[in-house]
Amino acid sequence: MEGPVQRYKMLLGYDGSACWGWQAQPAHRTVQGELERVLKDLTGETARVHCSGRTDRGVHAREQVAHFDLAKPVVLRKLLLGFNALLGEDIRVFSLHRAAPDFHARYDVADKEYRYFIWNGPVLPPWLRHYRTLVRAPLDARAMARAAALLVGRNDFAAFSANPNREIDGTVRHLRALSVRRRGREITIVARGDGFLYKMVRSLAGFLIRVGAGELPPEAARGILASKERTARVPTAAPQGLFLWKVAYAKKGNS
Repeated sequence: MEGPVQRYKMLLGYDGSACWGWQAQPAHRTVQGELERVLKDLTGETARVHCSGRTDRGVHAREQVAHFDLAKPVVLRKLLLGFNALLGEDIRVFSLHRAAPDFHARYDVADKEYRYFIWNGPVLPPWLRHYRTLVRAPLDARAMARAAALLVGRNDFAAFSANPNREIDGTVRHLRALSVRRRGREITIVARGDGFLYKMVRSLAGFLIRVGAGELPPEAARGILASKERTARVPTAAPQGLFLWKVAYAKKGNS
């Protein structure tokens, strides 16, 4: 894009059930593709929308952050109304702000939280089918919590990446918190850190489910971390239970 531009910061949420993930794809409906299509309809400009972190097909976002650049001035209130009028009902923009020119939705992230929801029972209520992962076998949430505690810290999480050899920034991440709590049939895994590898949260969830089912002891977490190798001990859990919950920045980023 030539000439001076204005950067904008966007807070949005979406139900990922009907989208093939975040990243734009020519043959499929995606969150990025829908945002860029509507942005062009509203402004006449072709702009790339960058997010804090890509989500996979079927994964949801309670709070996703993105940015884009425009060459022509816009009225933010009208642009916000336009987004929500033209987007499908499964994608909503909550706020728009002018951002500092050096703000970046992905590279400036200080802290990110994901939550993974499990329905542990024989039957999944149909209204939760897109938002909970069904595990019929009884799960020991206390054993899962013990395993989770062993994974907290700055570690090489190569064993919990679905594609460790393609991680551009390496495989070391600071997992600041990983907790497991149970309320009735529902088990919630909360993962918070400075960044996550490809399908890392779903891999953590898959491992913890195996621990909860008694297939692996909690202490297996140490050996899996140390191995730095992805094996069948770490399956990738289903996508529909995963939510990008919130994103935090060291500086606000608004101008």
